Amino acid sequence: MKVALFVPCYIDQFYPNVGIATLQLLEKLGCDVAFPLEQSCCGQPMANSGFASLSTGCDANFVKNFAGFDYIVAPSGSCVLHIKEHLHDAENPEKASEIRKNIYELTEFLTDILKVKSLNARFPFKVGMHNSCHGQRGLHLSSMTETMSPDFSKPEQLLNMVKDIQLSKPKRNDECCGFGGTFCVFEEAVSVKMGKDRIAEHEANEVDFITGGDTSCLMHLEGILKRQGSKTKIIHIAEILNSIL
Repeated sequence: MKVALFVPCYIDQFYPNVGIATLQLLEKLGCDVAFPLEQSCCGQPMANSGFASLSTGCDANFVKNFAGFDYIVAPSGSCVLHIKEHLHDAENPEKASEIRKNIYELTEFLTDILKVKSLNARFPFKVGMHNSCHGQRGLHLSSMTETMSPDFSKPEQLLNMVKDIQLSKPKRNDECCGFGGTFCVFEEAVSVKMGKDRIAEHEANEVDFITGGDTSCLMHLEGILKRQGSKTKIIHIAEILNSIL
């Protein structure tokens, strides 16, 4: 299958290793991966700030770069959800519609499309799992406690295939970290307090790393960890799943 790799702008600029790990992981699993070189922002920051009308250029560029692929995969639940719900192109409505159907968050793609049953990976550390809101409540990557639905987690399903990993959960497993896109800018104090609460629960479990599927959430938590002088590190789930034995 022909897969296009979509690397969100903040990953490209600040966490390129996440994009590299995603590419390597997909190739290990047999995908023919292409990276459209003219891809750029998906337009989510404008939409989050109430200026969705200003993202038409982003929409047109996204369609230009990603139309025609069997699947589009990205290591970011929030950007994937934005495309699924908001991508439109007046000049190419059918292409935009196909893209909305064919774009997947990484762990969603691995479990639902590739149906991965085993991974040749090892990560001998204690890891805390963070569920991002977009992934959990938007893409339904894991169950939500408030719905009383059957318990499931696609990211945890994959992490449990990694050898020697010790996976732990915070007490309030599906609570927001406080990042929330531009929320962390407009409501800085609330955002930081929420992030500190998340970190406190993970550190109570004495984890070495905090992982998740959204680098944006992890970036928010990493900033707080560094300011607190914590030894706990953040790592994207793609980097763990791609870790070599």
